[in-house]
Amino acid sequence: MSEAAPSRPRDARARKTLASLRTAMLTLLEDERFEDVTVRALCKEAGIGYATFFRHYTDKDALLSHVAASEIADLIAHAAGLLLNADRKGSTLALCAFIEGHRSLWTTLLTGGAAAMVRTEMLAQARKLAQELTSPTGKVPKDLAVVFGVASVLEVLAWWLQDHPEMTGKEVAPLIEQLAIAPIMPGG
Repeated sequence: MSEAAPSRPRDARARKTLASLRTAMLTLLEDERFEDVTVRALCKEAGIGYATFFRHYTDKDALLSHVAASEIADLIAHAAGLLLNADRKGSTLALCAFIEGHRSLWTTLLTGGAAAMVRTEMLAQARKLAQELTSPTGKVPKDLAVVFGVASVLEVLAWWLQDHPEMTGKEVAPLIEQLAIAPIMPGG
């Protein structure tokens, strides 16, 4: 998922096409595994021609990469406090509030057909952020702490969104803090 997103088009029609493709991808992923989504199905759902798709993306992986990378960057910005060992309670509450505010999107990304690709991208972005951190993560090697922390946070989020959607972010935040963050952070 490392392919760069297309540059922001100046043409209103191109922006509309990209938005339609993004929506189409998320809609199809609600019911299908990513592997089963085709470019033709994306075009049909988006209401665009087949050739139009390829003016913007090389394949469906590039489209998913574009959609997921931007959403993951927002999520990581909300979770950065967890990696910085700042206010863990406040950071987990902010993370869960962000997910709650975008519940449909994150349910699709974390529990739908693209979950594995999204997790890979999330880990890549978190590792990049961790490289920039100077604060130690305690006795656990920083890279292992990032891998474990990201995997644990994503598992709790997926569990929440898929199996316990009745729970609120305020109820889930302490679980993330206890299960995913405390075990790898100093004083945890």
